[in-house]
Amino acid sequence: MRMTELIGKRIKEDPKDAKITSHKFLIRGGYIRPVSAGVYSLLPLGKKIAEKIEKIIREEMNSIHGQEILMPVSLPAELWKESGRYEQIHDELLRFKDRNDKEMLLAMTHEEAVVHLVRSEVNSYKQLPFMVYQIQTKYRDEARPRGGMIRVREFTMKDAYSFHENQESLNDYYQEVYDAYVRIFNRLGMNEVVSIKSDSGMMGGAVAHEFMAITESGEDTVFMSEDKSYRANREIAVAEYDFEGGTPLELEIVSTPGKETIEEVSEYLGVGRKNTGKAVFYVNEKEELIFVMIRGDFEVNETKLKNHLGASVLNFADDEKIKSVGAHPGYASPLALDHKKVRIVVDPSVEGTANLVVGANKENYHYKNFNLQRDLPDAEIVDISTVREGDVCPVTGTPLREYKGIEVGNIFQLGTKYSLPMGCNFLDKNGKSHPMVMGCYGIGIGRAMAAVIEQSHDHFGPVWPVSIAPYELHLCALNYKKDDVRNNADNLYEKLKEAGIDVLFDDRGEKAGFMFNDADLIGVPFRIIVSPKTLKEGKIEFKRRGCRDGELLPVDGNLIKTVKNKIKSEFEKYRL
Repeated sequence: MRMTELIGKRIKEDPKDAKITSHKFLIRGGYIRPVSAGVYSLLPLGKKIAEKIEKIIREEMNSIHGQEILMPVSLPAELWKESGRYEQIHDELLRFKDRNDKEMLLAMTHEEAVVHLVRSEVNSYKQLPFMVYQIQTKYRDEARPRGGMIRVREFTMKDAYSFHENQESLNDYYQEVYDAYVRIFNRLGMNEVVSIKSDSGMMGGAVAHEFMAITESGEDTVFMSEDKSYRANREIAVAEYDFEGGTPLELEIVSTPGKETIEEVSEYLGVGRKNTGKAVFYVNEKEELIFVMIRGDFEVNETKLKNHLGASVLNFADDEKIKSVGAHPGYASPLALDHKKVRIVVDPSVEGTANLVVGANKENYHYKNFNLQRDLPDAEIVDISTVREGDVCPVTGTPLREYKGIEVGNIFQLGTKYSLPMGCNFLDKNGKSHPMVMGCYGIGIGRAMAAVIEQSHDHFGPVWPVSIAPYELHLCALNYKKDDVRNNADNLYEKLKEAGIDVLFDDRGEKAGFMFNDADLIGVPFRIIVSPKTLKEGKIEFKRRGCRDGELLPVDGNLIKTVKNKIKSEFEKYRL
C-alpha cells in the first residue's frame, strides 16, 4: 500500500478526552474514529489489525474442532424471556420495538440465540460434544464508555459455545479452550496475560476464568501471590486473616456528638479504624432491606454480597428505609433491630475482633465493646470483604500483590443455566431426555488491539508485534523526488510485494521528521529507509521499530531474501 493512497491521517496532538495510551495512539495513528460515545469506525489500519487478530482466533478455534456460524445482532425479546435474563439485566440491554410492535433487543451476548439454534439442530447424544463460534458485533448500552476501545457500547467479539452430555465432558473441553486461549494471546504478542478465577456475573455458571493483560492502565484489579500460584480478581479474591480476639468487656454507651463517619468516631474516641464496626444498608431488586456490618478498616465487596444474597441489584438504602427498622443513619448497629424487616449479614472481621465501637441506633451516641458472639449470637456470617494489597494469601501465606489488568478474554462453565429453561435437550442411549451441559468462551477484538498497545509502546506510538501489525514492513523514501531514490524505492517496493511481504510504502515526499513521526504512530515492526546518502554506498538502512540504531544492508540480489528471513524469524516469537 502506498501512503499517497492510504485513507486516514495522523494527528499531532492527543485527543482531549483520551486518558490512556491506546486511546491516544489509536486516534492519533489513524486507526479509529469516534462516531458517538463508545462507538467507533475502524479505518484501514485498524481494520487490518482486527482482521489479523480474527485470523489467529479462527485458526485456534478451528484447531479445537470449532465450527464457525453467524447469528443476528437483533433478537426477539421472547428468547431472553425464556432464559429469564430479560428481567435480570437492566439498562445495559438495549430494547426496542419493531414496526409490528414486537419486542426486540440488540444482543450483548448470544447464549439465548445459540441455544435457540442448537435445539432445532441437535437431539442425540451421538452429536455431542461440539462447539460453534462466531465473530460478531455486540451492543451493550454502557453507562460510561471510556478508554477508547477498552469499554465501548458497540464492539466485535468472538464468542464460542460448547455443548456436552455431562460435566466431565465439559471439564475436558474447558481445558482445551483454556490452552487455545494461551496460544492465542501468545500469538497476538501480548507480553503478560494471566488467567484468574472470576465471578461469572450475568453469564451464570459455577466456574469462570478471565484472561487479564497486565498493565498499569487496566481498569480491573487482580490479586496474586508472589509466586503467582494464587490469582483472582477483586470481585472474588479472598485472604487469610489473623484477627485479634480479646476478653469481652461490658457494653457501654458513649456520647459522640455529630460524629457519623468511621474516621470521625475513631478520632473522637481515640481508637483505630480496626476497632470499629461499619454499618452499610442496601436494598435489592425486591426493595428488601439488607444490613451489612464489617470492620471499619475493610470495604464491602458488593459482588460477594450479591452472590451470597442471590441478588441481581443492590442499591444503597435511603434514610427513611433505614429508620423504618429502628436504625439511625450515621449511628446504626445491628442491636435491637426488627429482624423481620431487615436481613443482617456480618463479615468475619466483626466476628474475629473483640470490643468494637458500633452505632447505638440513637443520634449522637455509639456503643463501645460490641462483641458479636455475645451481642448478636445468631448473626449470618459471610465473607463480604474486599481484599487489600498486603493481605495474606490463603494458599501461600505470603503477602498478596495488587495488579491492574485489561480483561481480554473469558471462559465460563454455564452448565444447564440456559439449556434447562429453554428446552435444549438431547436423548441419551436409553432414549431419556437431558438438558445439554454448556460452556461459553469470549474474546474481544477491539480490546485485544488496545491491550497490545498498552503493553507495547513508547513515547512516539505503538510497537506492534509482527503477527498483528497493520504491515510487516514500512518503506520510507527520503527525498523521493530525486530520481535515484524514487527508482530504487519503487523497484524495491515491487520486489517486496512479489516476495509476499506486507509492505507500506511512504511515497509522499515529506520531510524526514514528518515521515518518521508518522511511521512511529503507525508502529510497523520493521522499517527500510532509502536515502541519497546510503544509496551512494549502494545500501539501504534497515531498522526495528523502537530501536535507535539500524543496520546498513547492500542493495543487491540478496536484499529481499535477507529482509524476508528477518521478518520470518520475528514471526517465530509469537508461536508456542
